[in-house]
Order: sequence, then structure tokens, then C-alpha cells
Amino acid sequence: MKLLVIDIQKGITDERLYAFESFISNTTKIIETARQNNVEVIYVQHDDGPGSGFSIGDRDFEIADQVAPRDGEKIFYKTINSAFGNKELTEYLEQSNEKDLMIVGLQTNFCIDATVKSAFERGYNVIIPQGTNSTFDNDYMDGETTYRYYNEMMWPKRFAQCPSMEEAIGKIKQ
Repeated sequence: MKLLVIDIQKGITDERLYAFESFISNTTKIIETARQNNVEVIYVQHDDGPGSGFSIGDRDFEIADQVAPRDGEKIFYKTINSAFGNKELTEYLEQSNEKDLMIVGLQTNFCIDATVKSAFERGYNVIIPQGTNSTFDNDYMDGETTYRYYNEMMWPKRFAQCPSMEEAIGKIKQ
């Protein structure tokens, strides 16, 4: 198994997110459990391009302090929603021959959804622990409705497993 931590960046990691405190708590618990059980933690950051305020060198682009990578943990950059838009990450994952990917991060309805579906199409067993992704309110749905739509209706039995935190931690420890 490998753990992908997607787009938990300073510019979008704050109280505007649905269930912010529990999202951070659950995500940090998954990351620490992965580290303690020799599951590789891989970070992905979204880059909107120079001058956007959300690009390499910008404060908002940096990984949020709560989930900061440790020395030696891999970091990949992407410019499209799916983490698989980064060819180096895609090749790295393919070379590892690992088929279980646990995915946590932001935002549910953008980069997490795109990555989940891209991983599924590539034959990965995708695992999204409950409470480890989040998003903002939008013009059509509030953050909670958006979260529930993907985590309870869209992904389960189609693209991913969405186990409880306890079940996800059990999967990491196997």
C-alpha cells in the first residue's frame, strides 16, 4: 500500500473546509499510522502556474504545517486535477507494482475525485478513509452535501472503498 496526500496546501487548508477540525485530525492520524507501519507517504501539490499566487514559491502553495512531509518523503507537483497528470508519479507508482492506494486530501469534488477515478481506471484498489477529504461550499451544494455525495454515493462500490477510520487503520497495519 501507498498513501497519497493530495493538495493539503496552506492556501486552501482552513476553517472554510467542511468539518475542518475532524478532517485534519483524521488525516494526520492516517499519515502517522502509515509512517509507523512502513507504508510510504507520498505528497502531491497542485500548481496553478506562475503569477497565480498558488504556485511554486508562493506561501499558499506550501504543504500545510499540520501534515508536513518528513525528510525523504516524496513530493510531486501537478498542474491538472488528477495526481496522475504528473508522469513521474505515474511511473513511480507503476514501477512499485503496488496496487493498493489510500488517498486523502483536498478537494473532494476536484482533485480527489479526479485522482480516484484515474487510479481506478489504472487498476488500483483505491481506499478513501472516511473523514480524510474535504471541500468548500460551492454555488450548487454546501461542503457537507458535496462530501457526502462523493463519499457515500459516487465512490463506494464503483471506484473505491470508503472504510471507517478504524477499518482504514486496520488496512494500513496489515
